[in-house]
Amino acid sequence: MSYDFLLTIAIIMLFTKIFGLTSERVHMPQVVGALVAGVLVGPSGFAWVGETDFLVKAAEIGVIILMFNAGLDTDLEELKTTGFASFVIAVIGVLVPLAGGIGCYLIFRSEPADPLNMLKAAFIGVVLTATSVSITVETLREMGKLKSKVGTAILGAAVIDDILGIVVLTVLTAFTDPSVQPLLVFGRIIGFFIFVFVVGLVANKAFIKMEQRWHKHRRIAIYALVFAFLMSYIAEALFGIADITGAYFAGIVMCNISDTRDYVASKTNVLGYMLFSPLFFASIGIKTNLDGLTGNLVLFAVVLTIVAILSKIIGCGLGARMMGFQMYDAISIGLGMVSRGEVALIVAQKGEQAGLINSEMFPAIVLVVIVTTLVTPILLKFGMKRHTPANTEFSALEAEKMPKASRH
Repeated sequence: MSYDFLLTIAIIMLFTKIFGLTSERVHMPQVVGALVAGVLVGPSGFAWVGETDFLVKAAEIGVIILMFNAGLDTDLEELKTTGFASFVIAVIGVLVPLAGGIGCYLIFRSEPADPLNMLKAAFIGVVLTATSVSITVETLREMGKLKSKVGTAILGAAVIDDILGIVVLTVLTAFTDPSVQPLLVFGRIIGFFIFVFVVGLVANKAFIKMEQRWHKHRRIAIYALVFAFLMSYIAEALFGIADITGAYFAGIVMCNISDTRDYVASKTNVLGYMLFSPLFFASIGIKTNLDGLTGNLVLFAVVLTIVAILSKIIGCGLGARMMGFQMYDAISIGLGMVSRGEVALIVAQKGEQAGLINSEMFPAIVLVVIVTTLVTPILLKFGMKRHTPANTEFSALEAEKMPKASRH
């Protein structure tokens, strides 16, 4: 038996933490440092760590925990508050980047003879649809605008954006098998969501009873994680849907049980933070092979990054404008949705597993993630200097008193 995996864990944990803390000191998320660490210790850097079966499986556990926590963090009440406006912003904010990503691929990387050519193009589009607003939330909080109408719209749209992205991801991965019939694909997807709804109702009641009986006992966190892994397995094995979809909806099922949600999240966050999340983010950096970079691929990466930024500003801004936001505030909403973060990396990883994203594409996707994460707080701080009624914080009580139309 080889014990090299222990050395792999030690190297990854040490370097992701050092570079994560470094990126945090310059007011950037630790994920940026973890990505850089993965590139440095991988084949493109010092070549201390390579992609192994252990790392692939450990990274998969990491991404399941990340998506489960994303589901737990979903605020259903917030969705009800922002309502239809957030839905419209999210839909257009998905469609425009999707089209932009498809266009970039077809112009720079198209292979007409490949039967999966259009699916590969669509998957690059799906990577651009992702939104990670953790950096946006922190920036808005620092600026005192998090609870404003603009801030609430951004958060609500980001949640819906994630759900729409998961649905599109599910559809595309289901089509990777050329023998699969479209009706069968959509039948499986509908069947999965019916399954989630029925199981969700039962599981929700079960966890409420657990909360009443074993308030904040560690067995609840264990049962919750078991539920997340079971939902991930069932999604892949029975419905042919990405395992992260099952994990995400497992979190959604529990997100409205406030005490249980917070307790479970505190435990699973530690599990992810201590071991599995660093392995996942580092694995993306390790897959990023800079040796194969050509002039065409560099140009593709630069154009894709520009499209990633502009498509969110235009798409979400247009949706906000349609919902009655003034132009200045609509652009601010678009700026707040620019960051891709870990969500784009998760989608890219699923694309690579499905054979729709080549390893040579990872440098371009990593560049998109790093640049959009870096520029979002800068764009927001410059783009929201002016105070408007919509980007000024209001209390929850004031929000309840506001007419629904004015909220939108």
